[in-house]
Amino acid sequence: MSRVSTVLRYDLPASFVVFLISVPLSLGIAAASGAPLIAGLVAAVVGGIVAGSLGGSAFQVSGPAAGMTVIVAGLVEQYGWPATAGITIAAGVVQILLGITKVGRLTLSLSPAVVHGMLAGIGITIVIGQLQVLFGGHADSDVLSSVVGLFTHAPVWGAVAVGAVTIGLMVLWPKVPRGNVVPAPLIAVVAATGLEILSGWDVDTVQLPDNPLLGLATPEVPSGGVLDIGFAVLSVALVASVGSLLSAVAVDKMHNGPRADLDRELIGQGAANAVSGALGGLPVAGVIVRSSTNVAAGARTRSSSILHGVWIALFVLFLANVLEHIPMAALAGVLIVVGVRLVYAGHLKCLKLHGELAVYAVTVLGVISLGLLEGVAIGVAVAVVRALYRLAHTSVRVSQQDDEWRVDVGGSLVFLGVGRLVRELRRIPVGQKVILQLHIDFMDHAAFEAIDDWRTGYEDRGGQVEVHEEDTWYSRARDGEPGRRKTIPWVGRWTDWERRTFRMPEPREPVFDGALEFERMAAHLIRPFLAELARNGQRPEQLFITCADSRVLPNLITSSGPGEQFCVRNIGNLVPPVHLESDEDSSVGAAIEFAVDVLNVPTIVVCGHSHCGAMKALMGGTAEPGTRLHSWLRNAASSLARVDGTDDLELLAAANVAQQLDNLRTYPSVRKAEEQGKLRLVGMYFDLAEARVYLVDPDDFRLLQLESQA
Repeated sequence: MSRVSTVLRYDLPASFVVFLISVPLSLGIAAASGAPLIAGLVAAVVGGIVAGSLGGSAFQVSGPAAGMTVIVAGLVEQYGWPATAGITIAAGVVQILLGITKVGRLTLSLSPAVVHGMLAGIGITIVIGQLQVLFGGHADSDVLSSVVGLFTHAPVWGAVAVGAVTIGLMVLWPKVPRGNVVPAPLIAVVAATGLEILSGWDVDTVQLPDNPLLGLATPEVPSGGVLDIGFAVLSVALVASVGSLLSAVAVDKMHNGPRADLDRELIGQGAANAVSGALGGLPVAGVIVRSSTNVAAGARTRSSSILHGVWIALFVLFLANVLEHIPMAALAGVLIVVGVRLVYAGHLKCLKLHGELAVYAVTVLGVISLGLLEGVAIGVAVAVVRALYRLAHTSVRVSQQDDEWRVDVGGSLVFLGVGRLVRELRRIPVGQKVILQLHIDFMDHAAFEAIDDWRTGYEDRGGQVEVHEEDTWYSRARDGEPGRRKTIPWVGRWTDWERRTFRMPEPREPVFDGALEFERMAAHLIRPFLAELARNGQRPEQLFITCADSRVLPNLITSSGPGEQFCVRNIGNLVPPVHLESDEDSSVGAAIEFAVDVLNVPTIVVCGHSHCGAMKALMGGTAEPGTRLHSWLRNAASSLARVDGTDDLELLAAANVAQQLDNLRTYPSVRKAEEQGKLRLVGMYFDLAEARVYLVDPDDFRLLQLESQA
């Protein structure tokens, strides 16, 4: 299909859907920010056209963002609107410099607990402020004043009714069968506007300049201290950048197209902010609501985002008078629902599980009570202190078992934790046998000396000490070869390699010794996590279909652990298509349907590998007719046909991955989930000799480096 056909068939309809949802959101955000309403529409136009053309995400839609509302409102109050537009221009220049210097990904180093706390704090602030508008008043600049205003101003019941209708439709419309064909904000605003017109209630409505182009503000240089202005510019640049990059990463999980170039996305966002500020528009950022709508509406290229900006521009120029019938309470209702959705309760359980709930709570309270940047700064400070505590905190557990003492040490063993460890070791009676088990991922010189000095002294007094360790930090330090970096964690018995690395004795019985080694080395560490999974059930992030080859370890090459990967392994990583699947080999189909329909996995991966025995048997025809292997390999006949005439075994393995992706789409549940944007199919290839994972291009079977797709 040509580029023009793709745009006309997919991008053009999607752009109309995004346009319809952008107009009410842009107006509402401008009103909540204390800026002229036309500024929100200008930002939507510029975000669509400029950021859509220059940005690094093909599917992200940019414009005025609810997450910027609090900071923009503060700037408008402090400097005035024209100066805020000037600050926006400068912030855009900063973003361009950040993109050019390749720091886009560094921005994502911000703790997720801080980011979610920031969004939740913004959401609460928006809801409280817009409640005043819904009651017929005007939003105050801070949360406390807004709360007081709710109880000191008499409500305008017409505005309350309009806002209630808007909120009701925003919540209920998505539940209507096929209701997602028309965006909920559009339905809610149109219905609320119709109610206001028919009822004749005296409520505030949108006010735009008679000539929108003449109503655009001319940017000004803000007056004030250089540090204060610089801080304001940096605030807008960083908040807009973080929001845009997080949105781009989230959008990448919704589609199978090209991954976002985060540095280029920063440059595109910076250019859009410079242009938006120059035209008197609000700051621009990538917006997840509009972006997810864009993907769900079927967009295939960045043309959809660009066209949505064109439609808004035409609407403002020729149909601006239509907007002046929209009640402000309707826009407040839309923003209240948007604000509530920013406070996503689903994050709380995950943050609690990882022990980061305190960082989240502190950030939320800081944003609400002190302001956006102050709240984020406090959240970052708490996250850093917590990280330092984790680094310095070493778990030490001493227990007596029969006639020996066992000391289990876990964490990172640095000088800050040495004092506690030595105190515990000195409590052990002299003359005993002591097993010192080190479950550590790092040991500095102070910690080594403390342990070695204690061990030497204890053995001199008649005791016996055995040091067992998962890594070899202590052993290497005694041999004069201390480690200079963290090593990989324990992942199981790897026969000769493991015995050589961990200095373990020869096994008597590999299976039993391996199980015993797991119980001794890792069971007590992983038991609380597995118990949590046992209580809450599995929620894997992917279905991973790969070969049964003993050299391919799915959890190792994907850095995944218990509960994260639903795995199917068979000879040749094959997926029998629906029309060929028999009762004898229905297990693969059953696993696919269970993963998609019951577990709702967002990704299915088919992973082939180099030096594959199944592909060698397929290409050489060495599987004896009448055997189960010969019958099974018939499922790969289409793969062989794709590379007919070649003797390149690795090309066949890659083509086989592409064929299995096609076979997956013969399953109705897979096809339906992919069409709805709920499922992504990925082809991978593992090179055994290089220990490197590649992506497989489904069209020409090329192996693509992961770095180029990240």
